[in-house]
Amino acid sequence: MTSLQATRAMPQGTPLWLRIRRNAWGYVFVSPWVVLYMIFGLYPLILSFYLTFFTYSFVTPENRAFVGVGNWVGGATDPLFWKALYNIVLNQAVFITLKNGIGLLTAALLFRITWGARFFRTIYFLPVITSTVVLMTIGDNLASPGGPIQRWMINAGILSGPSFWKSDNTLPMIVIALINTWKWFGISTVILLAGMYGIDPRLYEAAAVDGARGWDMFRRITLPLLRPQLFFLLVVDVINGLQMFTEVFSIGFNVYGGINNQALTPVLYLYAQAFDRSNVGYASTLGLLLAFIIAGLTAIQFRFIRSEAD
Repeated sequence: MTSLQATRAMPQGTPLWLRIRRNAWGYVFVSPWVVLYMIFGLYPLILSFYLTFFTYSFVTPENRAFVGVGNWVGGATDPLFWKALYNIVLNQAVFITLKNGIGLLTAALLFRITWGARFFRTIYFLPVITSTVVLMTIGDNLASPGGPIQRWMINAGILSGPSFWKSDNTLPMIVIALINTWKWFGISTVILLAGMYGIDPRLYEAAAVDGARGWDMFRRITLPLLRPQLFFLLVVDVINGLQMFTEVFSIGFNVYGGINNQALTPVLYLYAQAFDRSNVGYASTLGLLLAFIIAGLTAIQFRFIRSEAD
């Protein structure tokens, strides 16, 4: 009798210690993951929450002082923290629209072609497996005032002169969103393409018999049945967007996102508080506030998709 069968055979009133003894090897095999999680996951989380009630510095840990909920109040009313969130909203509005829109269009095209589909899927997915730092550096050079993109726009009459977009108040997050779209649209393409292959072809055949055209089939069959994949991409994009750090830091912005904080992100700001100002207690508070925001947005998205399904 296997351990699973033995567990099922035990009556409901079996003592806990006997259940543990019967499944001892299972606990042994799972214990390395549990130990690692407690050391590198649970302990830092508890310590971070503890430090939110103190002013604490790596440099002078002996000067720790209890401030109660002062860090929480300061974080919730910090204009730079909300500025960082605004920057992310602007960035993700452009990024999510373009990434998933281009990914959906590319997936629809790949779904219809039969020759060279594997080659094109590989080409479109290459930026995904390329280093973020490398692609951001290339994108920065392409979009720089002396880069080929701006030269072409000047020659075409779109721009009257070079644009120093890094010093603008809104362009940095938009340009970063464009570069990120180039890197990540392959993920949307692959996931949406897999969803299209999972749609029953008989639905299209029945629609064609009823006189439906390509656009009608796409709008009334493909898009509704791709809702789970689109929802998954939306949730992942929102979470990753709120955690943005490498993209901004790798193209030359300081930890405050520039002189006017035009490229500041929440993670960049809490990094600045922790390692530039050595204000670990406040940085921990910002990190937990960001975690609550991510959890809240994710819960809202799940609630919305559940209400749509009902």
